[in-house]
Parts: sequence; C-alpha cells; structure tokens
Amino acid sequence: MYKLYLCIFLFLLFATGAYSQNTQIEKQLDELFARQFKASAPGCAVLVAQKGVVIYKKAFGSAQLELNVPMQPDMVFKIASITKQFTAVAILQLVEQGKIGLQDSLQKYIPDFPSKGHTITIEHLLTHTSGIRDYMQIDYRGTNMERWDYTPKQLIDSFKHYALAFEPGTKYSYSNSGYYLLGYIIEKVSGKPYQLYIQDNLLKPLGLNHSFFDTDGKIIPNRVNGYRQAGAAYVNADFWSPSLAYAAGGLLANTEDLFHWFRGLLTYKILKKELLEKAFTPFTLKDGSPLTYGYGWYILQTGNIKFIEHSGKMNGFTSNAVYFPEQDVYIAILFNCEDAAKDALSREVSEIVLGQALQTGTKQSDKTLDTYVGTYNLTTSPNRSIEVFKENNRLMAKVSGQQTFEVLFQSGTKFQLKNIKDLAGEFIVENGVVTKMLMSQNGQFEWKKTK
Repeated sequence: MYKLYLCIFLFLLFATGAYSQNTQIEKQLDELFARQFKASAPGCAVLVAQKGVVIYKKAFGSAQLELNVPMQPDMVFKIASITKQFTAVAILQLVEQGKIGLQDSLQKYIPDFPSKGHTITIEHLLTHTSGIRDYMQIDYRGTNMERWDYTPKQLIDSFKHYALAFEPGTKYSYSNSGYYLLGYIIEKVSGKPYQLYIQDNLLKPLGLNHSFFDTDGKIIPNRVNGYRQAGAAYVNADFWSPSLAYAAGGLLANTEDLFHWFRGLLTYKILKKELLEKAFTPFTLKDGSPLTYGYGWYILQTGNIKFIEHSGKMNGFTSNAVYFPEQDVYIAILFNCEDAAKDALSREVSEIVLGQALQTGTKQSDKTLDTYVGTYNLTTSPNRSIEVFKENNRLMAKVSGQQTFEVLFQSGTKFQLKNIKDLAGEFIVENGVVTKMLMSQNGQFEWKKTK
C-alpha cells in the first residue's frame, strides 16, 4: 500500500510540474504573438507538440482583411517549400519499391533533358546539388509569365537548356527546378499525376484531411487569404498560377496536418526507418564536404541543440516547421503574409519551448567593431555585397537584396548572423588589417573587403 501511495504521489508531482511548465510556455507564447499581431493585420497559426502531444495550438491576426475574419487554429495556408519533404518521401517510397534508384540518372526518366556532359542523379535533385538553374530565378522574356498555366513538361522545357551552374555533386545551390523535376519523375514512374500520387500514398494513409493542392480553381475549406506589405499598408498577394509551384511548393495544409505528417514519418507508417534516416542525413559533396541538407530537410545544430527544419515562402505566405529530436519537440508556424518575421519568431518560439537560447553572442569592444565596418563583395560575384555597420553598439550586416542581420560573435573574429542558424562566419585579419569575411553555408564563400 505504501508503494502504491508513493507511485500516486510521484505521478501527481510529475503531472503538476508538467502542467505548470506548459502553462508558463502558453503564457509566454501568448504574450509573444499578441505583441506581434494585431487583429486587423495578417497573422499566423502556430502549433507546438512535445513527446507526441500538442501542448499549444492557437491563431492570431486576420485570415481575411476585407471581411475582418479572425484567424482560427485549423485554417489552411500555402506551405510553399515545406512541400519538398512530401516530394522527397514520395521518391523514397518508389526507391523502397525498387522502381527508382537514388543513383539513377535524370535522363533515365526524362530522356530529352540535356545531360550537358554530366550525370545528374536523383540524389543530386533531392539535395540541391544538381547545378540545374532554379526556374524561379530565371529572367524570362515573356510578360506576366507567373500568371500562365503550365503543364509540368512545358515548364521543364522552359529551363532545361540553360547551362549547369557547376558540376553535379560538387556544390550546393537551392534549386526549385530539382524538385519540379522530381514531381514529373513521380508521374512517369507511378503513372499518376503528381498531386494524385501524393494524395493516395501520403495524405490518405496518414489521415491528412486538411491538406490540398491548389488546382482547377477548387474551393478549399478554411483557406486563408495571402498578403504582402506595401510600405506601412498590406495589399493582396500577387496572383501566381498554382502550376508554377507543383512539386516544389504547391501544397496547402494546416498546422495539425503538418504535425500528424511528421509523427507518421517518425512511426514509419509510410516509409521504412533506413530510408527516413537517409533523408535526415546531411549529404556529402564529392570533395568530402558535408552539407546541412538531406532529402527535403535541413539538418542543423546550434550549440548543443540539434534540429531538423524546413521553411517556405511564396506569394502571400511564409512558413516554418522544425523538429528537435532530443527534446521530441515539433513546432509549425504558418503565416498569411510573405513579409512576416518568420525566422525571428520561429527562433523565439523554439527558445521559449526549449527553455534555452538557440543563438548567443559575446560582447566586443567598440574598437574591435570599428575594424569590421565596411563593404564586402563576393569574390565569385562582385556585384553582390554586404554592408557592415554599427548600430547602438552592435554590428549589423545588410546583405544586398536581402534584409539586415545582427552579427553575433562567438569569438573575436568568428560569428553567426541572427536568425540564420546554419551559417558560420569569420573575419580574416592579415597583418593587423581586416581583409575579408569567410562564410560557410552549404559551401564556403569569400567576401573581400573593398571599402
């Protein structure tokens, strides 16, 4: 009887502690999102799960500004490039069935795609190491081509003749083209349209009833509107044909479905353990350099915290989903504004739930910071620059064509950029003078100090 009372006491003590912790997490997250989102502005839906149990699921802001519709937790968003993990798993299912080999050439399935003198493998497409130009970064000559509807073959034909940026397997360069091609390969091998294959083999088996493809002008229940910022105001997102996104970013879902998707993977309901582990393993380049990308996911570590992550961004929407395996914590945040502070909020939510900082920095003297101030140009593309300057006793880096980041020092010369968790940088000092920056992010890049 004494042992029974002791067990009950310990259980109640543990349950009370867990409840108290979750209540504190809820309070901090409520305060964070309430500060960030007004009821009259675009917002987000967020879900946090720990050890397979949802501990936080809420929504903030507006789902539809014109009609003043409040955001609800189960609403459906475009998840953009998070779609890539669904495409990668579909390919791995076909690998498991012996219908595709990871080292098979692209031309085995799309014979008229030019090889350009190199073997481009399925694995190269999965890991963004094919060297194929990203069709989203090509300056096409047509007017409003983003509004046109394409068949997969038509869009592939639009980029297949561009030269490779590098020999396959030697470098990393994020390319939507690779995943677009993978979608078409799924069609060729399975005999089904890509969207139907995903529905029959991934969505239905896992009971993902709130995940859809935006095709044929269909009505999607609980779909939110997408927006972008125009100065201090918000405007409706630009229209893009859904055919552009396809296997690289065409899926819509809510946070609950994303959670069940990932739990389904971790319990090996639709893919064997060894292939899932391969997807979660950083790819290695020909020279032995490891990437931080596997198949459809980034595999990252900051300090002693490991995590698996992918985000997405497209017209009107941005998204992030991250899993911390050692803590068994899953976080999904979906935004209906393409300019939302996704990276900062994802980091802050993670820090609240984990109870520790993901990124920290050491303070440097003003004299030291002054030596780093200046303009740095990328040696392989001199028109790209980073402007380093001081602001409120902090060092900031404005990247051309992107936003401004705070520099977080790990030592006197080594640093990270705030909210960019997979980047490591170092200022190089030669003969007492700062001459360049080296940045490692799926490859090493040299930025020479020019001013």
